[in-house]
Amino acid sequence: MNTAVQRLFLALWPGDAVRARLMQVRDTVPARGRPVADANLHLTLVFMGSVAVSRRPAVEAAAAGAAAPAFTLELDQVGYWPRARVAWLGSTAPPPALTGLVDCLQTRLASAGFGDPDPRPYRPHVTLLRHVDKRLGPPPALQAPVTWPVSSVSLVESVTCAAGAEYRVLHTWPLGGH
Repeated sequence: MNTAVQRLFLALWPGDAVRARLMQVRDTVPARGRPVADANLHLTLVFMGSVAVSRRPAVEAAAAGAAAPAFTLELDQVGYWPRARVAWLGSTAPPPALTGLVDCLQTRLASAGFGDPDPRPYRPHVTLLRHVDKRLGPPPALQAPVTWPVSSVSLVESVTCAAGAEYRVLHTWPLGGH
């Protein structure tokens, strides 16, 4: 019996230009905490947690079958969640295509036996800092939003290393046209 597991999530994975802008915003946040590594910046769509390696093909089939259009995401708000101790970048007006994509993925995963969709409202965000100890000031006003042309969904594995979590993209699927 194979009991190996992977910690998996579906995410929007930024290209180089968007990643560079995310890093710029992260570096302006007036808080003490652990910055998310440049290579780990992403926007989670659905977090699945520990999944048996033997069940990964079902996750891939659910993601591959999600019909959704490509869209543009404007990240225009920096915030802080004290309970989670994270500083984040989010959208004041998430596009319907994003929430529709998340709903579709959650429904397809639930149909494949991965539990019921999360009942909490989806709050799209990119985590910028973790373990924030003290908020040093109001969130910075962005000079311009981070404009993210979203054209794909990625299956990502979270691997715990001595230096912290490392995220590895396992597979990417394109989204449809605008």
